Amino acid sequence: MLSFEYTLSTFTGKVKLKVVPETQYDAKVKLKATGFPIYKKDGKYGDLIITFHIKMSLQLSDKEKELIGELLKLR
Repeated sequence: MLSFEYTLSTFTGKVKLKVVPETQYDAKVKLKATGFPIYKKDGKYGDLIITFHIKMSLQLSDKEKELIGELLKLR
């Protein structure tokens, strides 16, 4: 499973965000009109910026390390 969907709550309701394969650390996605309410403008919202902070597990089994090594050889 290299991609997945994540549901997050915003000021305007819940939004499903699809995270695609090879999403990089610090990648940004802008969700229009789902951020903070705009001052003195009823029903208007700013944009919400999502920043990805992706982490790899530091506790890999020997088999997982071996498989990652094999994948690196393919490149």
